Amino acid sequence: MIDRYSTDEMSEVWSDVRRFERWLEVELLATEAQAGIGVVPAADAARCRASAPRVDERFVVDVVDREAITNHDVAAFVDVVQQRIGAPAGSWIHYGLTSSDVVDTALAWAMSDTVNLVVDAARELFETLVELALRHRDTVMVGRTHGIHAEPITFGAKVALWALQLARDLDRLATARRTVGVCKLSGAVGTYSNIDPRVEA
Repeated sequence: MIDRYSTDEMSEVWSDVRRFERWLEVELLATEAQAGIGVVPAADAARCRASAPRVDERFVVDVVDREAITNHDVAAFVDVVQQRIGAPAGSWIHYGLTSSDVVDTALAWAMSDTVNLVVDAARELFETLVELALRHRDTVMVGRTHGIHAEPITFGAKVALWALQLARDLDRLATARRTVGVCKLSGAVGTYSNIDPRVEA
């Protein structure tokens, strides 16, 4: 994100700390799901959750430093997480997963969070437009057609159309959130060859 073009809330959603927090949560949930079907020992899954590292700027630096060695972002992340949790429990982190399982699922989560922020702002704007339309329902202005003056309209009617368009956009955003808000935990080629489909569910 380019800071000057982003709100603090949006920058936080796309920060490295937040990205690694999402990656970690995907890893932990997958480990717990594998424990739920008997693949991972329940005690080890519980230990992974209890000993999971705090994701902060120091954690980000450690992953970046490790990536200089592994030349792979997810491998570096997994190495740092496994080391922080410790063996044998930490060895179950990333079991049966591929990088895209973690990255794509966390990206979908980030996009959902982004849509939530946009929807919140758009709802506030919608309420403002409705209020403005009502206040100016009798405020006459020049209508326009083909780029020239036309019959008179009210500013309230003009603003009401903006509100209607925004209401439609809010519906589109809700659809977008449902569309992107999915996970993918199906292995390297998407065939579940090394992970049970119940983990994804």
